[in-house]
Amino acid sequence: MGKESPVQALYELCKKTFATPSMGPATPQAIQKLCSLMDTISPADVGLKEDDYEDDRGHGFFGINLFKNLPSSRAARWSQPITYLHIHECESFTIGIFCLPTSAVIPLHDHPGMTVLSKILYGSMHVKAYDWTEPACIQRSSEPEYSTVRLAKLQKDTILTAPCPTTVLYPKIGGNLHCFTAVSSCAVLDVLAPPYSDAAGRSCTYYQDYPYSSLKPIIRSPIEEKEENYGWLEEIEPPDDLYIRSGKYIGPTVQVC
Repeated sequence: MGKESPVQALYELCKKTFATPSMGPATPQAIQKLCSLMDTISPADVGLKEDDYEDDRGHGFFGINLFKNLPSSRAARWSQPITYLHIHECESFTIGIFCLPTSAVIPLHDHPGMTVLSKILYGSMHVKAYDWTEPACIQRSSEPEYSTVRLAKLQKDTILTAPCPTTVLYPKIGGNLHCFTAVSSCAVLDVLAPPYSDAAGRSCTYYQDYPYSSLKPIIRSPIEEKEENYGWLEEIEPPDDLYIRSGKYIGPTVQVC
């Protein structure tokens, strides 16, 4: 029998860690084991080379919105696509890879009730992440360009370059709302537990963020730290220029057990 692939090992550890929702959330120790395993996974382990999706400007109809499972009605045009490589999905978790050409953006979005582990396989990306403040602070702006906004605390605003440790976000902490911008061609291995599911109330929502100081003082909320550490988030429709297509995963297959 040959050596078990890192992808197979990841699947089996995810299955053990996220066995059933009734068992409750995974322990910090279990999440750390997953992080340690993901830290060892290289592009070659998942069938990738660093230049696979660099400056890939395919054209064609915008396809399925992978976050909302809705067909797009937008017309065909040239675009810088983000490619999603599906590895495995079940009711408890999903494993996949996002490949971003230089300057591509996955807009600010949330992960309701989910734990997400992200490992940059190659390249550099800018990550901006927020968590909602608790209790919820919701305001209706008097400015015509704003509608209802909610206060969030900035958790991360930095550039990550491979190799770097796997990052983790939780339902309420760790930067559950985040945005990725490719500084260079890059790929991210993601584990989502549990996956998005409209039926289960885990739909992906997109947001636009505004500086804390952008609202008039009369409706500002008292905060404990510098204003730069907070922002107002407004729910928006999926951006028109978001183009995520399905690609073919050619790495080791997962043997479901």
